[in-house]
Amino acid sequence: MDPGFTAEQDGIRRTLRELLHKRCGPEELRAALDTPLGHDPALWAALAERLGLPGLALPEAYGGVGCPVTDLALAAEETGRALAPSPLLATSVLAAPLILALGTDAQRADLLPRISDGTLTAALAVPAPALATALALTGPQDGDWAGGGRAGGIQARRAQGVWRLYGEAAQVLDGHSAGALVVAAHTGGFVRSRTLLFVVAGDAVGLVRTRQTALDATRPQARVQLREVRAELLGSEEEDAGAPEALSRVGDFAAAFLACEAVGAADRVLERTVEYLGRREQFGRVIGSFQAVQHRLADVYVRIQAARSAAYYAAWAAGGPGGSGGPAGPDGRVGGLALAQALEALRRAAAEGIQLHGGIGFTWEHEAHLFFKRAAGDELLFGPVHRLRAHAAEGARLFERTEVSV
Repeated sequence: MDPGFTAEQDGIRRTLRELLHKRCGPEELRAALDTPLGHDPALWAALAERLGLPGLALPEAYGGVGCPVTDLALAAEETGRALAPSPLLATSVLAAPLILALGTDAQRADLLPRISDGTLTAALAVPAPALATALALTGPQDGDWAGGGRAGGIQARRAQGVWRLYGEAAQVLDGHSAGALVVAAHTGGFVRSRTLLFVVAGDAVGLVRTRQTALDATRPQARVQLREVRAELLGSEEEDAGAPEALSRVGDFAAAFLACEAVGAADRVLERTVEYLGRREQFGRVIGSFQAVQHRLADVYVRIQAARSAAYYAAWAAGGPGGSGGPAGPDGRVGGLALAQALEALRRAAAEGIQLHGGIGFTWEHEAHLFFKRAAGDELLFGPVHRLRAHAAEGARLFERTEVSV
């Protein structure tokens, strides 16, 4: 692993930070959250036009930039600093890699170019609260986590050569506004039970989408109801789609992406807290000059730097062969561990920021609460932290007893 950044990576991060500084300040952020979409379409268009961010890790053959997925994960550190509300996670991290891995040539040619240029957003829909399970982050993909239609979850059935989906998915990131949905559904009887992935158009007949109130408003979520909705199988009818394996690989990269986002957010909270403590005076002295305060800030700084190292390694490992050159993280262990450490660092940084800002920090209007909610919201969706670590320990067989013969 080369710990240095390439000129291209530095350029992407610098340009992205400048753009977000101009277009996604605290006032712009809160205004975007109050819109029906939950994000600023103009900002999304700018990210697509100036940086090609939606298609950064997609092949040039489909209109993408052709960068390794490592570059997209590193860019996430900048979007995390601004808490930029955008369909990037749902579209480019969760949905697009599944289409690229499993889709037919026709499906890729139809969907990926529109995703690359930002004109099409996509979302991954799985029954709540099974997102972390579907991505193999907190445990093996055991059981019928995709559900069974009327009994809960989503059921797929084929009649007269047409696939139709029935059921419900909640906590679908950007599901209320996505132009296309990648839906995980259960199909087959007891003997041939399996989970497949389907593509559903955002304007399909029988599709009902409702935006939900989420703890973290910077990650808009939706409840998606499918009432005998016509769907297209993602992949070939003749071949085994391999949905669980593809979801597991996407989960490992998603964890690295989220870890980089959390590190960027934690760094921004610490930066704002240090700025405030350098101005505010108490007992005739600047608060930041008190040794006890400095010790608390130093502890947060060490946590962030450790989390950053883990997140960078996870991003490099998620690239795998043909990407950044590192090995893919087995069973999501690398990404899951990095995500756990980054979420803890963000939660600690936000909590200290709230407390050290004093009375103003405890008001809901203060910016620090948005960062604290990001940490809590991500843990609810992709964690919790202790399960991320437990799954990693189980995959590494850390606590298995081994007999040593003498």
